[in-house]
Amino acid sequence: MQTEINLQVSENGERLDRYLAEELPDISRSRIQHLIEQGNVQVNGKVCTSKKVNVKAGDRITLQIPEAQPLELQAENIPLDILYEDDQLLVLNKPAGLVVHPAPGHPDGTLVNALLAHCPNLPGIGGVQRPGIVHRLDKDTTGAIAIAKTDIAYQHLQAQLQAKTARREYLGVVYGAPKTENGTIAFPIGRHPQDRKKMAVVPVEQGGRIAITHWQVLERLGNYTLIHFQLETGRTHQIRVHSAKIGHPIVGDPVYSSGRSVGVNLPGQALHAWRLKLQHPVSEDWIEVTAPPPQTFTTLLEVLRRRVAISS
Repeated sequence: MQTEINLQVSENGERLDRYLAEELPDISRSRIQHLIEQGNVQVNGKVCTSKKVNVKAGDRITLQIPEAQPLELQAENIPLDILYEDDQLLVLNKPAGLVVHPAPGHPDGTLVNALLAHCPNLPGIGGVQRPGIVHRLDKDTTGAIAIAKTDIAYQHLQAQLQAKTARREYLGVVYGAPKTENGTIAFPIGRHPQDRKKMAVVPVEQGGRIAITHWQVLERLGNYTLIHFQLETGRTHQIRVHSAKIGHPIVGDPVYSSGRSVGVNLPGQALHAWRLKLQHPVSEDWIEVTAPPPQTFTTLLEVLRRRVAISS
C-alpha cells in the first residue's frame, strides 16, 4: 500500500519541493524531489513533475509515497568493529577483505549484509542495494566508514561530503622517498579507457572528474614513506591512482603498483582510513573518530623501522 498525504498551502511564493520539505521534515528534500519527478505529487488534482513550480495560497497538494520495495539482500551475522553509534549514524572500522556492498562476484558476505543484521530498520536508506552507505572503502582498504541509519542522516552526511566539510584522513605506506615534505595532487580521475576494472588519470574533457588529494610525510623509512593523506574529493581509488601517478604507489597495491614484495604478508594495499570528522546530522555537533590501524599495517611499519635501524 502507498501512503497519501494531503496539504493545503497557506502562503504564496514557496517553491514546491521547498514547501513539501518544510511541511514534512521526516522526508528528505532529495527524496521529495524524486517523488515529484516520478509523478507522485498532484497540485489541485493535476500531476506536477517540476520541483520549481511556485505554490500559491489555497493550492491543494497531494503527495503519494509508494510502498518501499523489499530488499532482496539477506542479513548476515558478520562481526562489526563499532567505533561510534547512536540512533542516526554508525562509524565502523572496516577490516581488509570485506566488500562494502554487493556487486558482481560478491553477492553476499558484504558490509551491507552485516549492517542488515545489526540495524533491522536499514533497508531503503540511500537506495535498495546500498542501504545507509554514504561513502565507500575499497575491499582491501581498512578503517573508518560512516553509515547512515536514517534517511535524514543519509542526506545530511552526503551533503557534507559534497560540500567538503567532512574530513577524511588516511595513512598509507608508499614506495620511494618524496622529494618534498608535503603537497597536493590534482589530477582528474575516470574509468581506465582499456581496463574497465581500473581507474586512471583521465582528462576532464574525456570524462575524468576533478580529484584533489593533500599529502604530508609522517615518517621516512629508507626507500619507503609513511604518508598522511587528506581527501578533498572522494573518487574511486583516488589515493591509489594519485600515488601511483606521482611515482610513489601504495605498498602492496595489487592494481596500481608493480607488485614488489616488502617481505610482509599484506592482505592488500597498505592504506588505512585513519580518521573521520563529520557533523552530527541532528545535533550538528562535530564528531571525530579515529580507527586504529590493523596489525598487518603496524607490523609493516615495525619491519621497515628495523631495516632502517640496521642499515644505519
